[in-house]
Amino acid sequence: MPAKQVFNALIGEWQGNCRTWFEPGKLADESEVSGSIKPMLEGRFLRHVYRGQIQGRLRHGEEWIAFNEVTENFEVSWVDDFHMSGAIMISRGPILVAEGSSSAHSGFEVFGHYDVGKEHPRWGWKTQYQIDGESGLIITAYNVTPDGEEARAIETVYQRKS
Repeated sequence: MPAKQVFNALIGEWQGNCRTWFEPGKLADESEVSGSIKPMLEGRFLRHVYRGQIQGRLRHGEEWIAFNEVTENFEVSWVDDFHMSGAIMISRGPILVAEGSSSAHSGFEVFGHYDVGKEHPRWGWKTQYQIDGESGLIITAYNVTPDGEEARAIETVYQRKS
């Protein structure tokens, strides 16, 4: 699926489930989430606003998504009142091309970094956005240690409401 089609397939109202891991292999929370992805600034950007709970506490976040035609990469800025502690994460990455798969399963992957504290190395954050048919969107994020080890951190499985 071409990048513009992937971009447009994200637009809509979404409802789903979010799972969170704080340690590898140990599910810490599973809760409902709702989101809205709307075109902004004449469709050049998408704004993803979501709300849910984590361990009984309200959680809100927002992403701005773009496809940079010069670099041919997706770019995402992310803020969240639970995970980001006042910082903005900027991530970039390519469209995902799965060999031999149908165009119903397309998406992109971006990679960014975040600070864990002063005097500590930055950690990586890899996020995959997978279009699942006409009515599904799966967003999976992975913590990446400074040594490059990955562990699933968040998985949001959305179904299109409209």
